[in-house]
Amino acid sequence: MKPSTEDEIAGKVHEVKGSIKEKVGELTNDPDLEGEGIGEKLAGKVRKKLGQVEKALGK
Repeated sequence: MKPSTEDEIAGKVHEVKGSIKEKVGELTNDPDLEGEGIGEKLAGKVRKKLGQVEKALGK
């Protein structure tokens, strides 16, 4: 598998995990977990976008 595809997949996985952590944090009233989820979700979006850019540039 190409590194760009791996970055896209890993980014999507982190987005989903971040969303789950964020929702669990909201439901359990745990601001630390909610913040961790938001951070992981954003990191996943960045990694996914990096994979898309690499693919577009043909690396």
